[in-house]
Amino acid sequence: MHRDRFYTLAASCPDRTGIIARVTGFIAEHKGWVLESSFHADDEAGRYFMRIEVKADSLPFDLAGFCGRFAPIAAELKMDWKISDSAVKKRVVIMVSKQEHCLYDLLARWQSKELDIEIPCVISNHDTFKGFVEWHGIPFHHVPVTPENKPASYAEVQRLFEEARGDTMVLARYMQILSPELCAAHPGKILNIHHSFLPSFVGARPYHQAFQRGVKLIGATCHYVTAELDQGPIIEQDVIRIDHSDSPDDMVRYGKDIEKTVLARGLRYHLEDRVLVHGNKTVVFR
Repeated sequence: MHRDRFYTLAASCPDRTGIIARVTGFIAEHKGWVLESSFHADDEAGRYFMRIEVKADSLPFDLAGFCGRFAPIAAELKMDWKISDSAVKKRVVIMVSKQEHCLYDLLARWQSKELDIEIPCVISNHDTFKGFVEWHGIPFHHVPVTPENKPASYAEVQRLFEEARGDTMVLARYMQILSPELCAAHPGKILNIHHSFLPSFVGARPYHQAFQRGVKLIGATCHYVTAELDQGPIIEQDVIRIDHSDSPDDMVRYGKDIEKTVLARGLRYHLEDRVLVHGNKTVVFR
């Protein structure tokens, strides 16, 4: 990450000539210093995607000033866009059940500032990690989930997320299906790690499913959560090779390692506004 403060513009619009010239011309007109830029044209969708970092103190106005001046250009280009300030840390609410590896990994990356974020709270349907989380100085909320209380439980989760002013919710092996209402309230803000190489082996016990099929590669998928189970836009994936001598327990152990790294990478891409969603697909500017 650049040490200087910068603004990140992430946008997409219908493809046409002159998009780059229009956007970078605006930045150059105001003496903006471009630190990084990425562009992609999707011929099939007829859509253009971009991500541009601009050194903040090279501009004669602040973030609000940028937004006000850029809005007419965005409207002209029929652009979906957002802009963020690197000086403002993203607020990430973590949700977990009874498997610790992804939670431990994220807290270690947060503590070492590898992930330069705020974690306003951790929410769990079990109290297993209450002491561990509070030892880090992070509030812990135990919200039990049963078949009878799901609507009330997820209403409470939504209340806690909004009370914490969360920007992103991360399901770090949270073993419950979120309500459609919660998914709809925060589209593109809820990330999940799925312990298989989606779309294969969805649902429960994917490693045992993979073992029964005799697969030679297992993996993990970080994706956005939607109301349709394990079908949200994919952010990041990776795989590891196995062979006939590996048992389901071996596969679970290997899988934990890959789940941690894929979730951390996917979360980083999301937090750095490197992921642009169109329909059920993503463009990821690594």
